[in-house]
Order: sequence, then structure tokens, then C-alpha cells
Amino acid sequence: LGPVLAAILFASSAGGAMTSEIGLMKTTEQLEAMNVMAVNPVARVVVPRFWAGVASMPLLASIFNVAGIYGAYLIGVQYLGLDSGIFWSQMQSNISIQYDVVNGLIKSAVFGVAVTLIAVHQGFHCVPTSEGILRASTRTVVSSALTVLAIDFILTALMFTE
Repeated sequence: LGPVLAAILFASSAGGAMTSEIGLMKTTEQLEAMNVMAVNPVARVVVPRFWAGVASMPLLASIFNVAGIYGAYLIGVQYLGLDSGIFWSQMQSNISIQYDVVNGLIKSAVFGVAVTLIAVHQGFHCVPTSEGILRASTRTVVSSALTVLAIDFILTALMFTE
């Protein structure tokens, strides 16, 4: 659940911001100015944002997973009064490095690729008006969230079937 929630929040905040930023650069003709100066706007604007999105998603998903485990500890041990040794023993016996941790990192990296590609594409191809930027940002958030859920369904079916 950590990678999915992290990806949806990433899509709504960072994805929308990337789309708006690139759309504003298109509206103010900064991308055209780069072309005039013989600077490739894709290499200068899109590629760094793409790699930043791909690199930050596994880190963000890891933070979400740690926060989830800490929240479960607080509820289970502090609120419900479970023994902390039993909690950590069950946590260690029920978490598999292969299936849970590695697959979560793979999912989050794939989500980062998908969300960032959608965001930069929407920003690069938006209508160069303020309304066009707003519509592109909305499309980014909605299509990214639906794409994350669809990819999660597919990856879960592929990763956890034996």
C-alpha cells in the first residue's frame, strides 16, 4: 500500500507542479527560446525532471512504509497493549525481503516512470494559455492516479502469483 499511496500523492503534488512548470515555460515561450539558442528543451527541461521523479519515488515509498510500520507499532503496542517483542517477532516473520521490500521498490520505480512521463508529456503538449495549463495539470493528476492503480493491479498479479 505504501508505494501506491506515495505515487498518488506524488502525482497530485509533484506531477501537477511539473506539468504546470513546463506548461508555463511553453506559454511564456521559454521552450521556443531554447530552440532558437540551439538548446534542446527536452534534454534541458524534461530529462532532469524525469530522472528526479524516478529516483524520488522509491525513497518516498520507503518513507511511507516506515511510517506505516511505526503507526502499526503505535496502535498495536501503545494503544492496544500488545507486547512489543511479539509485535516485532510477528513483523519479522511475516515480512519477506523478496516479496515485500524488493517488489515494493520495483513498483515504486515503475510508478515514478509512469507518473513523471504523464506529467512532462501533459506539460509539453498543453495549450499555451492559463486555462490550458490548468486543464493539463488536472489531466495529469487524474490520469496518473488511474494509471498507478492499473499498473499496481498488473504488477501485483505478475509479482505475487506463484
